[in-house]
Formats: sequence, C-alpha cells, structure tokens
Amino acid sequence: MFFSLQPVRDTREKQVQLWKELILDYCRTQKIFIVGLEEEFPLFSNPVIERSLSHEAREAFISALVSEGRAEWLDKGHRKCLILWHRIQEWADIILNFVKENGLEDSVMTVEEIRSGIESRGTELNGIDRTVLMQALKHLEHKGKLAIFKGTSTDDEGIKFSI
Repeated sequence: MFFSLQPVRDTREKQVQLWKELILDYCRTQKIFIVGLEEEFPLFSNPVIERSLSHEAREAFISALVSEGRAEWLDKGHRKCLILWHRIQEWADIILNFVKENGLEDSVMTVEEIRSGIESRGTELNGIDRTVLMQALKHLEHKGKLAIFKGTSTDDEGIKFSI
C-alpha cells in the first residue's frame, strides 16, 4: 500500500500526509535540500521488497509539499525540488537567533561564513543550501533586519546585521 498511489480519496489523503512527513523528516535528519524525482532517493524505493514509487506518486507527494510551502520546484519540468523542512520564515527566525546567540547583532559576515563558519558548526545553519539561505536573508532584508551587499563573487556576498 505504501508504494502504490491509493485510489480511494480518504486513503490517498492519509498516504500523502504520511509521505509528506516522512520526506520532511528524512531530509531534515540527512540534511538533504534537493530531491530529484528521476534520481535515486532512498525513500522512493525499497530493494528488500523490490518496490518503488512510480514517477506519478513521487510527483504527487512532492507537489503536496509544494502546495503547503514546504517545497519549491527548481525547474519547469518538475524534475528537481527544493525541500523546506523549515519554511523560509522559520529559517529567517533561526538566522536571527543565531545572530543573537553569537553576539553578531552589528557585525558583518559573508554568506559562506553563515553556511560554514566556526559559529555555525553544530547548528542547523551549518551546510544550509545556498538558495534557502539567500531566500531567508532576503526575507530578513525586506524586514529591515539586515543588508545584503554584493562582493566580487557570490562567495563573498556580505551581510550586515542591524537587529
């Protein structure tokens, strides 16, 4: 039942809900941000029982996440998806807490320092997908919490916090 799209509406709704939770939990614990529908993804197949999800089922479950703001398609053909186990607003809150906990309220950091600097080790921000991070930073910039300024390359884009 778990690997076949269910035809009965109530059963399918329960199945979609279970898959959404499973995908979000798995991606959070494994720090996976991008899922390709046509690529190997451990949740989508079980070699022991020789079962795997059809492309239609994969797209149905990911589309359900997209409709809730928990994922975003990265291409028009719906082949790759950005998984948001935290919504962008939640990532923005995590960034603000990180800044406050580390006394960085009036400091300048690069985007890379937020993703992989000493302060971010052991936090959820360590290794965050750049697209997710930039969306959260732009959200905070829009709220007046920081300013993003361009460097000579994307690796040295700066962030000036003003919290």
